[in-house]
Amino acid sequence: MTCCFVEAYGPALGLGGFDWDLDSGLMRMGGSALGVFDLRRDEYTGRPEELAVRVHPAEAVRLDTLVSEALKNGSSTYGAYFRIRRRDGVLRWTHTQGCIHRDVTGRPRRITGIVRDATQELAEAADRLVQDAHRRRRTSIVEGTTAALAHARTVKDVIDALNDSQSLESLGAASLVMGLVEAGRIHLVADGPEGSFVPGTRYTRIDEQYPMSEVVRTLVPRFIESPEEFAASYPVLWPHISRLGITSAAYMPLIAQARPVGALGLLYSDRDGFTPDERNVLIALGSSIAQSLQRAMLFEQDKDLAEGLQQAMLPRRIPSVPGAQIAVRYRSARLGRDIGGDWYDVIPLPNGRVGAVIGDVQGHDTHAAAVMGQLRIVLRAYAAEGHTPATVMARASVFLDELDTDRFATCTYAEADLTTGVMQVVRAGHLDPLLRHADGACRRLPVAGGMPLGLSAEFGQLEYPVTTVELDPGQTLVLCTDGLVELPGTDLDDGMRMLSALIRTGPQDLQQLADTLCEVVDERGGEDDVALLLLRRGGVDVPQTGGRLQQHVAQNDPEALSSARHMVRAAVRAWGARERADEIELAADELMTNALLHTDGGAVVTARVLAGAQRRLRIEVEDRSSALPRRREAGEAGVSGRGLMLVDRLADVWGVESRGSGKCVWCEFVVPDRL
Repeated sequence: MTCCFVEAYGPALGLGGFDWDLDSGLMRMGGSALGVFDLRRDEYTGRPEELAVRVHPAEAVRLDTLVSEALKNGSSTYGAYFRIRRRDGVLRWTHTQGCIHRDVTGRPRRITGIVRDATQELAEAADRLVQDAHRRRRTSIVEGTTAALAHARTVKDVIDALNDSQSLESLGAASLVMGLVEAGRIHLVADGPEGSFVPGTRYTRIDEQYPMSEVVRTLVPRFIESPEEFAASYPVLWPHISRLGITSAAYMPLIAQARPVGALGLLYSDRDGFTPDERNVLIALGSSIAQSLQRAMLFEQDKDLAEGLQQAMLPRRIPSVPGAQIAVRYRSARLGRDIGGDWYDVIPLPNGRVGAVIGDVQGHDTHAAAVMGQLRIVLRAYAAEGHTPATVMARASVFLDELDTDRFATCTYAEADLTTGVMQVVRAGHLDPLLRHADGACRRLPVAGGMPLGLSAEFGQLEYPVTTVELDPGQTLVLCTDGLVELPGTDLDDGMRMLSALIRTGPQDLQQLADTLCEVVDERGGEDDVALLLLRRGGVDVPQTGGRLQQHVAQNDPEALSSARHMVRAAVRAWGARERADEIELAADELMTNALLHTDGGAVVTARVLAGAQRRLRIEVEDRSSALPRRREAGEAGVSGRGLMLVDRLADVWGVESRGSGKCVWCEFVVPDRL
């Protein structure tokens, strides 16, 4: 039946049959089969090698190998494509399929089969492969562009992603234009290539005769398939872009949540018309871009709102402080929308002193910002009232604990006397400050720390240790929040070392140094905002308006006692009292020792300069005991009782004052006026 079919319909279908007797080696071929090989009946005697004149040599070897393998491995069928060369020299693809007949022992005895012209079949298959490749490429355009846009957080990021995307290069567009709908107009935000901008089109009305206006107005894509169509449809625009060699264009409305947010135009210089598949791809591409644009626009709106609220809660201006240079910066988190609780503050204080604050409220939301605003105000108020740094921090902690909030805050407060350089630093769970020397060297400044604000009050640990250091002329105190030093995959110490290196190699100018540090943050991005405060002490010619230093000394706290002694020593040196340094330091030490030995609580030590007819340096030691000290003889074997006698002999004048909750023992020394 098969042979009858082949012989009857073979010529019309371009196929023919064969019967190959393997014992005799003769292959009988029908007329249709010979026609496939472009052979006449008189050119073939039944020997297979006579077909070789038409088979391409390389194909003949491959075909012989295939048949031999099928005969040896017990196969019952085989099939193969090969090429033949016709009389006119044209190569044609041919397909053969054979059935192997074997005897009872499995030995092959005969092959029957067909040969057919496969040129058209393979051409159609090749076309299908090309079409499939085009279809896959068009699909990958949307997928690739969507992937590129996934990381875009601003409108500029969207534009950059489109201009840099290989997807648009695959589309073959010569240029891209994009506009955003703003207050009834279309704002052109992207155009190219360079030099293609049409004057007067930066802002256009939606009712004007421009392609982007039309697609925004109708919400329907516009495909322009020839220069003539472009010129006829948009006579105002075409004269300005005809020099670009545009042959076709596609304009898509960018629709998000059923409303137009903008329009996208792709202009081509080597394309005439668009297939249905290409139009579908461009429409899908426009939808993806619209979603990214809307997300970017919402992100920018949220970010602007957050930054505006944050900036409103930070100091509007930094006061000018005689004897100091100050630079402050704030950077919001690039990878987040929420407002943060980071803040800085600079507090001018009497007698040539200044307070510097850096802090971070837990969380990234408006609640954290609200807590930050309140905390900044009360901390500033406590400092302005004249409380010691430790008291300022303790009271701020109590205030935060009493707020209706579950947030805590880390903070560092530094109070510097710019006339002496003596600086008292209190740290509440915050980063250690850094100190940059005048020669550029930078080191970490270890500061004894207490618990974060709010937590110390909750757990009853309100004793904040004070670290006293000297800030020499030209040295810079660096205070920052952890967003400046935290790096993904690294610990805090690595971040502090990196920051120290940046400060060490940074510009000498304070404002430029602050910008340099923030540029690193901007490049790196991050999930946390950053506050930065730089305070540099000026030269020694700071106006001498007197001075005041204060230190709290708790009982059984040798480090605090040592800091207080250091404070007095620095004050004596800075206020020009070196000639009486030994007397002043010894008298101050006796007053402090008496207060700690003979009272139950700690003491507050204050050193100040009093102006008048004679310039005097005054040391005050205040404690909580109402019992007044009395001078008495120690006796030959006595080990105590000499303190006030020493103070009486050393000081020019001394005395005792009752205070509301205790007393204050003081002594004064006349010191020469400073030139």
